[in-house]
Amino acid sequence: MSREVAFWASLAAVLAAGLWFTGSYDNEYYFNFAYAVLQGVVMAIAWNILGGFAGYVNFGSAGFFAVGAYTAIALSKLAALPMVVLIVAAGLVCGLIGLAIGLLTLRLRGVYFAIATLAVAIVFETLIDNWEFVGGAGGTYIIPPATAWFFDSYVEYLFFVMLALAVVATAVSRIMNRSRLGRGLAAIREDEVAAECAGVPTLQLKLIATTAMGVLMGFAGAPYGFYATYVDPVSAFSLLIAVNAIAMPMIGGTEMWLGPIIGALLLGSAQKIATVTISSELNLLIVGAALVAFITFAPRGIVGLVGSLWNRRR
Repeated sequence: MSREVAFWASLAAVLAAGLWFTGSYDNEYYFNFAYAVLQGVVMAIAWNILGGFAGYVNFGSAGFFAVGAYTAIALSKLAALPMVVLIVAAGLVCGLIGLAIGLLTLRLRGVYFAIATLAVAIVFETLIDNWEFVGGAGGTYIIPPATAWFFDSYVEYLFFVMLALAVVATAVSRIMNRSRLGRGLAAIREDEVAAECAGVPTLQLKLIATTAMGVLMGFAGAPYGFYATYVDPVSAFSLLIAVNAIAMPMIGGTEMWLGPIIGALLLGSAQKIATVTISSELNLLIVGAALVAFITFAPRGIVGLVGSLWNRRR
């Protein structure tokens, strides 16, 4: 019970610290930096629900992210809706798409499932390329408001929105990981055939995981257009987004809810620092080098490595 209280108190403290941060700093660089890192946290958590907890590697995460971004863009062009409504709508759309894709692809396993999800992302990109209402292949500009509520700038507002989304995603991931659902997904990850023989409703649990992944990935993508101010299919469906969504939980550790958060904070911060100090072209190099190193020397990620060292010491 004390651990539960400490966890929820920690999330509340994070939100309070975010409010203090927005009131104490005027340099928008810090908010841009923090927004990008927190976006990575939400994406990593979303990918890990299906790819880590259930062991179904998904290469189409950039597709869900982009669909969330374009859903928000399309709705904002239709009416001046508040960001909360855009985020909820993007999550619902991506969740329904995740459920539909799960019904079509979750009977596949291993590399076949991974290739199918990649194909789905390519289909989404082709559709967006030909959707003139949101700019098509040429992209579209989004003019965000100058301010929002009591925040000094819209970038500060977006930072706090993404911080709140990261807190929500963390709570969802932890609840799922520690629940009966999480134990069922772990059984699927270890041996799906044995889980089915033991009476685990594997398809039902995988559909829940796919839907939750879609919802959270839609949440991460919804504010992207207002943050970047210009979105085209190349940037929304970029390789870096898809690779980061996979690499961050792999580096942090995929079996526990804490792993994706650690991986996203470390890798996202390293990429932003490299972008400012050296070049943004190093981002994929950093991801590739870190991923190869951890797969070789710590295949269970940072959380798994620390756990192994702790058990060995005991």
